[in-house]
Amino acid sequence: MILFTTIYSVENNQRSRAGLGPRPATPRRPLSLSRSAILEHLRAQPEPVTQAALVTITGLHGNTVREHLDALVRSGLARRVRAEPNGRGRPAWLYDAISEESTSEYAGLAAALAASIARTSRHPGEDAAAAGEAWGHELARDRAGAAPDPAAARGAVLDLLEDLGFDPHQDAEDPSRVRLARCPLLAAAHRHPEVVCGVHLGLVRGALEEYGADPAGSDLVPFAAPGACLLVVPPLDEAP
Repeated sequence: MILFTTIYSVENNQRSRAGLGPRPATPRRPLSLSRSAILEHLRAQPEPVTQAALVTITGLHGNTVREHLDALVRSGLARRVRAEPNGRGRPAWLYDAISEESTSEYAGLAAALAASIARTSRHPGEDAAAAGEAWGHELARDRAGAAPDPAAARGAVLDLLEDLGFDPHQDAEDPSRVRLARCPLLAAAHRHPEVVCGVHLGLVRGALEEYGADPAGSDLVPFAAPGACLLVVPPLDEAP
């Protein structure tokens, strides 16, 4: 069982010590040529476009285009919305690129929401974790189905964190320990650690559960070391 009060009381002391914690998130892992081309095509369109339109524009296979679009959405470089209903059947998805200005606005909105939860919730850590779990389920569901074993589930979650900009580094001697060298919402995390870090831990737990692994024993120690937060993702057979 994760004790938020213990984690964050320790964190509140730690975060005032210079040099502890991750760095701000930078652009995610370098994009492949094909993925960069998809992103550039999105940026060149005056309006959001469908996957089918991008298949026509690029000449790539539909599955390849869908894989790249999903990765761009997860990375925060593109967004996906439903088209307006038009006749029978489910409306198509529309895609467009997210500008750096929009990304900055997103970070500002996230900070405002964190401040609101911290100010109004009687249990901000628990509420934040619950929101993060729902988000983690959704992100994992968009990527793929269940993983075949706990190790694969852990790897899938680390891939997800990489795409989101956390720059995870798994300990070679203890795979359950992961250093998160960057934080996409670092400024907000310093101001409202219980909320922002609670969301991030909930995200990991929700994604693990969606991939078919038991999230019990997963933990997050914010600002645990110089240059990183510490994430603990134990194997399924080690979880309490």
